Amino acid sequence: MVSEEATREADAAAAEGQPRKRLRADAQRSTDALLTAAAEVFATSGVDAPVREITAKAGVGAGTLYRHFPQRSDLIAAVFRHEVDACADSAPSLAARYEPAEALAKWLQRFAGFIATKRGLSAALHSGDPAYDTLPSYFQQRFMPVLGALLDSAAKAGEIRSDVDPEDLLVATRNLTLPAQEDDNGHTPRMIALLVDGLRYGAPARETR
Repeated sequence: MVSEEATREADAAAAEGQPRKRLRADAQRSTDALLTAAAEVFATSGVDAPVREITAKAGVGAGTLYRHFPQRSDLIAAVFRHEVDACADSAPSLAARYEPAEALAKWLQRFAGFIATKRGLSAALHSGDPAYDTLPSYFQQRFMPVLGALLDSAAKAGEIRSDVDPEDLLVATRNLTLPAQEDDNGHTPRMIALLVDGLRYGAPARETR
């Protein structure tokens, strides 16, 4: 648990424009547990789910939640960023493990999964609460570079066409994605697979040996 003194110091530093101190390991674990639990609860029960449902799943007290996230909008925004980061950060590991086009396909499936479980947040994110004002740009800043890198790698390998715009592909993937609770027959994965197949059309013919 973070001491009141440490919290005051962090708040003072933030007010002066100084970097916030790194959370202690136990505080970071509590925060991560809350964000993971909240993401799961929001996906199943909506963003208005009782706090006790989130804290019970995270294994922490309500005081810990309110200390880190005084307003529900703070928690919702933090969950969104946490999930965006997890999705974006998966791209380099996929690129290291798979051939370029396969890494791209797997990341698009991962992105579709992110979209499917975040449909419930859309109403909150468009509510006009200033806590969410920076989230659209955060979404773009995190996803556009990693998708661009995956596309470039696959195009340079001759596995897909080279004229694909990352933003167009993000929008197309989002539009093909059904909410998780409605996709009980695997519609979204099939549609994303077809989309990736379409990216292969027009790719340069690969030399055979």
